[in-house]
Amino acid sequence: MSDIPVNANEDNEAKETVSRNFIENEIDKDLKEGNYTSVHTRFPPEPNGYLHIGHAKSILLNYGLAKEYGGKFNLRFDDTNPTKEKTEFVDSIKADVEWLGADYEDRMFFASDYFDQMYEAAVKLIKKGKAFVCDLTADQIREYRGSFDTPGKNSPYRDRSVEENLELFDNMKNGMYKDGEKVLRAKIDMASPNINMRDPVIYRVAHMSHHNTGDKWCIYPMYDFAHPIEDAIEGITHSICTLEFEDHRPLYDWVVRELEYEYPPRQIEFAKLYLTNVVTGKRYIKKLVEEGIVDGWDDPRLVSIAALRRRGFTPESIRMFVELCGISKSNSSVDYAMLEYCIREDLKSKRPRIMAVLDPVKLIIDNYPEDKTEYFEVPNNLENEGLGTRKVAFSRELYIDRDDFMIEPPKKYFRMFPGNEVRLMNAYFAKCVGYETDENGKVTVVHCEYDPETIGGECSTRKVKGTIHWVSAAHSVPAEVRLYENLVDEEKGVYNEEDGSLNLNPDSRKILKDCRIEESVKGAKAYDSFQFVRQGYFCVDVKDSSDDALVFNRIVSLKSSFKL
Repeated sequence: MSDIPVNANEDNEAKETVSRNFIENEIDKDLKEGNYTSVHTRFPPEPNGYLHIGHAKSILLNYGLAKEYGGKFNLRFDDTNPTKEKTEFVDSIKADVEWLGADYEDRMFFASDYFDQMYEAAVKLIKKGKAFVCDLTADQIREYRGSFDTPGKNSPYRDRSVEENLELFDNMKNGMYKDGEKVLRAKIDMASPNINMRDPVIYRVAHMSHHNTGDKWCIYPMYDFAHPIEDAIEGITHSICTLEFEDHRPLYDWVVRELEYEYPPRQIEFAKLYLTNVVTGKRYIKKLVEEGIVDGWDDPRLVSIAALRRRGFTPESIRMFVELCGISKSNSSVDYAMLEYCIREDLKSKRPRIMAVLDPVKLIIDNYPEDKTEYFEVPNNLENEGLGTRKVAFSRELYIDRDDFMIEPPKKYFRMFPGNEVRLMNAYFAKCVGYETDENGKVTVVHCEYDPETIGGECSTRKVKGTIHWVSAAHSVPAEVRLYENLVDEEKGVYNEEDGSLNLNPDSRKILKDCRIEESVKGAKAYDSFQFVRQGYFCVDVKDSSDDALVFNRIVSLKSSFKL
């Protein structure tokens, strides 16, 4: 959130106003006009799946507004639909909200906590002649509703008496009807230009066990009826939601008005956060999970918050991303490269830079003593001296990346090839003097000779154009490294236009089994992250890594296509 506007000086010679988004402007106006004396917001997810990057925007916006105005912030689960909700999703959402730093303290609630009050609210509407029990089927209700071009027509059950409606609704609650046999509808206006106001269903029969209330209820409130009641009960002042609820706002206002809440909350809509070429739809992610295409809801190729956390993104990077996206009233898409930019910016001065060889080939320094090991003092991060230094072991046998050696190199290839001299990073100059291959012609060993006068990789009498990284064969750690690319084929787009299926990228994950990494990673724990020199940023996987078998996920490569 932006800062409160301030005067530049007491003489009013100049005034500096910090840019504020339209929601802040509306809240400022409400407070100034005395509509509210404080600010109280909430994040109200339905626990029917894992949260994704778009939800992070809503979490941080609602929490940020409460914090900015010295108000309160609630985490509330809109668990009014027992057909899709699970305790697993409740737990994952709590973990995501806490990880992002949105402190709800002891202010966690469930819509199901208010089922008794919602039932009484429905009874109140019936008594006011504002709700009726309807026997039409779901298809008939849709038919009677009309369209954008034609008004709806009244249900034949619309004029039932208050007494009959109360009896029928009580029977619904007592389990006397089958699912879909009867519903309770608000009595508003079947000719309204807003279809949401054409006598919407506010309660339905559903003989299902609920994750929070068990089998106490066999009728459940609809979201559009329950949500404003939840906000009003909790004292929410500003119900901040996304643009698809804009057409539902008249119904939201109707519910709180007809139920005569003393301090009705105000709904304000903002644009969703859309990312290019990513899968966010719960239906699609569920299908990917169930078919084993991805490794669960937290697969690092997804953009669920749990997946981003597992991949190695930080709360700070997500907050930076949301800030850069801004708050607006217009829907737009953001390039995924912006999210990658944010994690690079966050990690570049925070994480140690170490050497890792992802596709190793052995390098033998023929003129280096076989029994000798020396250690070089190497800075952990050239941009942050505060991260200190570490000692890196150097010995006769090293590993280098296979790409750093070629038998017959092209022009402008400055790395190792027969007769060429390169710098072994932080160590010595070394000149290639030969190589060995297997029966298929694959290089198995590279031979070189080092110049002991070039210790530290420096020489005043000559220069080399190529520098390559390495690890000591005897002092490195074996590891598995997973290289992630976009889950979908970026050239084809996310969805297949013909059948709506996903255009999946078959190379979205590449698993490298025999990598070698500096021994400084020994003892690395889940979520610890590093910059692998020349490779990118990597994080210890929370699921599959162990002390004896480290597994790293690539968070992001070093190169960026995004320019701020």
